[in-house]
Amino acid sequence: MIAALSADGLTPAFLALALGITFVAGFVKGTTGFAMPMIMISGLASFLSPELALAGLILPTLVTNVMQALRDGIAAAWRAVRRFRIYFAVGGACILLAGQLVTALDPRIVYALIGIPITGFGLLQIVGWRPRIAPENQRVAEVGLGAASGIVGGISGVWGPPLVMYLTALGTPKAEQVRTQGVAFALAAVLLVATHLQSGVLNTRTLPFSGLMLVPALAGMWIGQRVQDGLDQEMFRKATLVVLMLAGLNLLRRAIM
Repeated sequence: MIAALSADGLTPAFLALALGITFVAGFVKGTTGFAMPMIMISGLASFLSPELALAGLILPTLVTNVMQALRDGIAAAWRAVRRFRIYFAVGGACILLAGQLVTALDPRIVYALIGIPITGFGLLQIVGWRPRIAPENQRVAEVGLGAASGIVGGISGVWGPPLVMYLTALGTPKAEQVRTQGVAFALAAVLLVATHLQSGVLNTRTLPFSGLMLVPALAGMWIGQRVQDGLDQEMFRKATLVVLMLAGLNLLRRAIM
């Protein structure tokens, strides 16, 4: 495995850096319930090929999201599936479609179109704006943000910010928000694995690297969950908004650079 990864530019120093980045990503995910793919793809792609960076986050994302979704039991996870089934269905379909375009579509346009409203939403909420989605508008918001999440996720492996924005605007309680994010991201991660087994991004050369990243991801997530358990609803909301705004800024950075 080491010889194969060395051919991709993964020296021992870069391997150590990759492990450290993944640990931080796991910690942030354990604390806020999202942002692992964002942190991993941003960090890993700065010194690895885009394909290897994307492959590296796939297994950690899948395993940690399944753990997050089932933390309160199967029954609670199933309630989240039923409540947000339209969002999940639209997002899943868009992941499958957009994943096939990962090598053909210029992702910078997509990053910009999603990054601008996400950054603005997070910033306005931090300074005191509290939007709410009216019941009569919830279906439209669910379909639109589900599609946005799936398109960005299929291209980059980062599908969390639109869902977090949606749940925050609904005023979702902390435990339910984290559980719903886990369910959504776990379903999306299964689709991402299937998509990139087909696209060739996840293969016998990249799969061992993705498996290795599981170790720091799980360690970081365990510590982050201990921190999350100590946060009240308002502190959790603020931490989520900060990470959400950073996610939006990161998408804009990728659109520009």
